[in-house]
Amino acid sequence: MKLLRFGAAGAERPGMLDAEGRIRDLSGVVADIAGAALTPDGLARLAAVDPATLPLIEGTPRIGPCVGAVGKFVCIGLNYSDHAAESGLPVPSEPVVFMKATSAITGPNDPVEIPRGSEKTDWEVELGVVIGKPAKYVTEVQALDHVAGYCVINDVSERAFQIERGGTWDKGKGHDTFGPIGPWLVTRDEVPDPQALDLWLEVDGRRFQNGSTATMIFTVAHIVSYVSQFMSLQPGDVISTGTPPGVGMGQKPPLYLKAGQTMRLGIAGLGEQRQTTISA
Repeated sequence: MKLLRFGAAGAERPGMLDAEGRIRDLSGVVADIAGAALTPDGLARLAAVDPATLPLIEGTPRIGPCVGAVGKFVCIGLNYSDHAAESGLPVPSEPVVFMKATSAITGPNDPVEIPRGSEKTDWEVELGVVIGKPAKYVTEVQALDHVAGYCVINDVSERAFQIERGGTWDKGKGHDTFGPIGPWLVTRDEVPDPQALDLWLEVDGRRFQNGSTATMIFTVAHIVSYVSQFMSLQPGDVISTGTPPGVGMGQKPPLYLKAGQTMRLGIAGLGEQRQTTISA
């Protein structure tokens, strides 16, 4: 299934794509694509619904973040060796874990703000993992059983705030609009191998990132298991799994976003995003 949320920001309704790629309204079946709806029982209930019986949404409504009420937004840094190299950092021996503010979450096509005082706002296409079953101390073998599905994430980052201002990375990662998620959540049954997905990103039509999850240092299963050793993961929590090379910081010379530019990014089978940058 491809599940999504549509409508005005803060008032999104749950939906599903039918076989023709049209939006069907799930409001009569479930309150939101969040929490209990993402558990194995919740997804089984949605899978039993015939999309043809659901109201068809006409036009092109705004698409919101594909997951509502996200409790934790966990990110993995430097998870592609060639990205670590372009960042001038060693390949990590264990996953680098940091948190992104849930207030950064926005729709896949909503504008992205360039923060006040920013000179180094950057892009990062990433595979998102949505938790569907509580995970605490799970093994790597068990880990994917706890995944509801996958989505596209742009881990927008302000590099000066992240690296040059002291402390942890979080303040360079959590600005409003720095977490576009979606367009839809693709359930795990439709992604047989999360380590075989091509992902890419363009700025103003120029391709900067072209990668594959096959080159991740730590697999999705390893990441879910690893994170669950340090914190419990709940249905609706989101993990962003790192970016391949080609970010602005790695260009020679470095190249960063300015207001008025357009990012377009996607992952094979998971859809595309498109954002225009604006001044905060």
